[in-house]
Amino acid sequence: MLLKCCCGLQSDIEQSFYVVFSVFICHDNTGESCKALMMIKTLVSPCSVVGFGSQKLKLDRSCKKVKPGGVRMELTITQPDDWHLHLRDGDLLQAVVPHSASHFRRAIVMPNLKPPVTSTAAAINYRESIMKALPVGSSFDPLMTLYLTDKTHPDEIKLARESGVVYAVKLYPAGATTNSQDGVTDLFGKCLPVLEEMVKQNMPLLVHGEVTDPSIDVFDREKIFIETVLQPLIQRLPQLKVVMEHITTMDAVNFVESCKEGFVGATVTPQHLLLNRNALFQGGLQPHNYCLPVLKREIHREAIVKAVTSGSKKFFLGTDSAPHERRRKESSCGCAGIYSAPVALSLYAKVFDEAGALDKLEAFTSFNGPDFYGLPRNSSKITLKKAPWKVPEVLSFSFGEIIPMFAGETLQWQPSFE
Repeated sequence: MLLKCCCGLQSDIEQSFYVVFSVFICHDNTGESCKALMMIKTLVSPCSVVGFGSQKLKLDRSCKKVKPGGVRMELTITQPDDWHLHLRDGDLLQAVVPHSASHFRRAIVMPNLKPPVTSTAAAINYRESIMKALPVGSSFDPLMTLYLTDKTHPDEIKLARESGVVYAVKLYPAGATTNSQDGVTDLFGKCLPVLEEMVKQNMPLLVHGEVTDPSIDVFDREKIFIETVLQPLIQRLPQLKVVMEHITTMDAVNFVESCKEGFVGATVTPQHLLLNRNALFQGGLQPHNYCLPVLKREIHREAIVKAVTSGSKKFFLGTDSAPHERRRKESSCGCAGIYSAPVALSLYAKVFDEAGALDKLEAFTSFNGPDFYGLPRNSSKITLKKAPWKVPEVLSFSFGEIIPMFAGETLQWQPSFE
């Protein structure tokens, strides 16, 4: 990880031993005059330098406080991957894939199309469609998934592993979210042979962790799923690799933390880090903040932030970016899904910055995911610059409009390639 000031001076930040940090304050915004203030020798985490992260304290040569506005921060990290992404198909695919490809090197692509991607052959075809939609020269690599159904056969798991393009199988309880009507109705009764084959093939199971019993309160569905499905599953197949997708509760945090490292992990979205359920109703119904699993209480949001900024290897980036045309969101029966791809990295940086944990950002965005999947970390880099920019109010396309997350608001971190 590399820290730079606006005049180009920089400090490499090493881990796990005594290091020397250089802190720089520029006298003006031109970068023509820059003085090193101090050298700090201490045993600390990477990037925990004076003025970095929360920027609560900066000193001049006489050790007097100075205003933080003179520093323009840049943070260079390994290029991230998105371990939970919806790209849709058709016109929507053409519209949204450049946003993800501009920031992320790889992405686990969800299979809940119409019809769903239930076979290896269908996954290969879908991948070809994505590759054709990529901007010229893009190195984005879509990692495909299969949609688990009551009829999935173990032989399909073998084919998927042999294909080299399918990296996981997605469990949607029937009726849990968008295009989940073909999902699983009885996991242990109808899917156990498939799950056993997944253990043999070291194929991860990606879980939408909600029960769909209409008698269960919507805000309790994740908690009940953990108790009635996920815990029994892990006990029965302890060698099965499981990713609990888009976790939303303290219960999910506690469950993941209690499991053996390397076998159970969790993806975390920007919306569940930044919003609580009040965001659905402030100033009237807010359809563009509606997603599934639904936003939860503030205590749950705080627990998730604490978990991801702790440095735990069990949590990694998964945007769950889910585009819908504006008319489908702003309707009498609006679709679930938040489109975060264009702003996701800015929002994750916001979370870690506000928590004073920017030193933990790179592991969450770029290391924990590939390590869990057994894939190499990316060699490419991306720079996050602390410079205000305004999110577009709307994204317009030939077929209609998409409203991005935090539309019209000003964010402080902006990603760019060096």
